[in-house]
Amino acid sequence: MSLALFNSTAFDYIFKITLGRFGYPEFLVGILKKMPLALPDSSAAQRLERLARTGWSNKRALDTIEETSHAFCLPSAIRVRLGDYDPSLIEAKLDEIQIEIDEIAFDLYGFSVQDRLAALGPIGSADDGSDDKSEVTDDSEDDDAPEVIDQTDGLLSWAVGVACGRFDWRLATGEREAPPEPDPFDPLPAKSPGMLPDGAAPFHAHIGILVDDQGHPHDLPRLIEEVLTGVEAEVPREVRRWLQRDFFPLHLKQYSKSRRKAPIYWPLSTSSGSYTLWLYYPSISSQTLYSAVNDFVEPKLKQVNREADALRNKGAARSRDDEKSLETLQALELELIELRDTLLQIAPAYRPNHNDGVQITAAPLWQLFHHKPWQRILKDTWAKLEKGEYDWARLAMAYWPDRVREKCKSDKSLAIAHDLEVLYIEPEPRSPKSGKLKKGAE
Repeated sequence: MSLALFNSTAFDYIFKITLGRFGYPEFLVGILKKMPLALPDSSAAQRLERLARTGWSNKRALDTIEETSHAFCLPSAIRVRLGDYDPSLIEAKLDEIQIEIDEIAFDLYGFSVQDRLAALGPIGSADDGSDDKSEVTDDSEDDDAPEVIDQTDGLLSWAVGVACGRFDWRLATGEREAPPEPDPFDPLPAKSPGMLPDGAAPFHAHIGILVDDQGHPHDLPRLIEEVLTGVEAEVPREVRRWLQRDFFPLHLKQYSKSRRKAPIYWPLSTSSGSYTLWLYYPSISSQTLYSAVNDFVEPKLKQVNREADALRNKGAARSRDDEKSLETLQALELELIELRDTLLQIAPAYRPNHNDGVQITAAPLWQLFHHKPWQRILKDTWAKLEKGEYDWARLAMAYWPDRVREKCKSDKSLAIAHDLEVLYIEPEPRSPKSGKLKKGAE
């Protein structure tokens, strides 16, 4: 019942009047405590409970296509495989529910016809603060809305997740049923229904690294195509081109909310982007960069060397096409050496800890990301790490242990963060200031 009333137009209108403005309101607990809660009779209470439950269920259904939602099941292109799914009909049903809730709430709060028109009418008068741009922040509700992507991008993004072991393709084939809908106030699940259950075999076994390298057993574009073929979905043309040019900007937007940016698929590339490793963030460990070198970059470098040597050995018999191929291979050879050396330079001190978050964990790798906005963010984060602004992070301890341990001596919260309370030195208690002698005390 309360859930329905709190989402009614009447309650919202009273709250904003109490707050004193309609434009960009702050939902303060102190104001909420002052709000009157109407008490309906049993019949109205039952109607409100039913409407709230139905509305929540419909709203959750809309989220079953959002892969960052705890309700995610399948992308919109194949969502109908779990049953009827028509977003426009769901939205229309939600509008009907809102109207019915509002009618009950208006009656309970004693709104007159004029009051109802005021509450339902357009808001944003000259003095309501709606034109005050200073109120707009990165944490606005618009920024928190899911990133809207088209069906093809959503399907391909899901296929990337399946290839990486994040999502379960069996929901699309019918081999696994979606779990039943939870209750509104159940604890949020650790994984969405669309994610691969713990202990289940992934679509493709790997160590947390895939690659954009045609012919390689862990070639990500080929795996994407295999996923879509396996679930009998249409395979778009030029999947490799989509992965190289379109995917990461889309992924970064999709996995960003307000000021928090948390992409989980990381493309680490050579300087020209001709060779790209895709790291899956949840699987990253202190051994990942060594594995990237030993299992991917070094074998690729040897392959390129062999192909280049074969062309060199042709000598004067090389054709014009051979010359172009040799030039390309030599350039790739140099880039692979640079990538290998950069990874090996970072690897010894790289001790990723997922509690640090995506941005800090990715910061030491900033120069290997080609997406300029993300690269700038990571470069700035790395500079702040170097300056000591994020010394609470475990990564800071890995790179600058002496500095962090020294700070732990005087900063108790930092010592607790690093499990080094033994280093913390309690400050000497201040001696009480001697007061002035009262007049005549002598």
